[in-house]
Amino acid sequence: MKINDSVPYFLEHYEPSLQFLHQYYEKYNEMFHEYFLYHCKNTDDRLTAAIDKYPDSFASIKEVYQKIVPIILKTVNAYEHQYNMKFPIEVNLLVGGYGSNGYTERQFIPNITFALEQLSPQQEYIEVLVAHEFGHALHNILSEHEKIDWQLVDWQHPFTWLLQEGTAIYLSQQVTENIEEFIYFAYKEKDSSWLDYAKKNEYLLIKAFKEDINNLSTVEVFKEWFSINGGKRFGMVRFGYYIGYVFLRSFIEKHGEIEAITMWKEPHYKQIVMDWLDSFE
Repeated sequence: MKINDSVPYFLEHYEPSLQFLHQYYEKYNEMFHEYFLYHCKNTDDRLTAAIDKYPDSFASIKEVYQKIVPIILKTVNAYEHQYNMKFPIEVNLLVGGYGSNGYTERQFIPNITFALEQLSPQQEYIEVLVAHEFGHALHNILSEHEKIDWQLVDWQHPFTWLLQEGTAIYLSQQVTENIEEFIYFAYKEKDSSWLDYAKKNEYLLIKAFKEDINNLSTVEVFKEWFSINGGKRFGMVRFGYYIGYVFLRSFIEKHGEIEAITMWKEPHYKQIVMDWLDSFE
């Protein structure tokens, strides 16, 4: 694993100007390529708004920066020890334009990026986010080890997202300790109300998800169930993450951990998920 770190340059040379930001992005163009392609709009309006926000974020960015590298190393060591796997990837640390806080890149064995201006400086939130993103990478590494045919994976299907997010949440729980359960599912929530609601209404959520799968477009399903900009149906976002976690845990109980995590290698994976959804009639 290699860590590409652009944060010291940003902190040492920062000027509140578009010229500086464009210079920064050009200097570290490889790590910003996918960031601006999928995770943040690269427009002058967006960047001007970021410049306005940075003064209030500098203290947090510095605190996160002090904590995140030790957390990354600890997390990687825990995953590699527990699953006997290595991470042949690169990890990018950057200061972005208030887009995504962290993501895995679109590769079979994906690199990982963390945008520090969007991370909470609270230790447990950093630990969970790091474990979650490395969980996505480990999911693919374990699947590769199980001889998955990547051409079988429908990357734009909600059933793929269910397994990806459910697995990342589950794996993040395996390598962290003394963290309240709701934090594994939290985006900006600071209490357990989201998770409490999901548990109380699990049956209702799964039935509604199945209904939307049958009636909405893929884009609409993503926005409602997986995006931080959705959540109109129940007034809260990203319940697809919880459904994915429940789905995965049910298959771990029946088939074991690795078989469940890598079930997307099966040619009839979509039917497996639909049969599970149908069981909630």
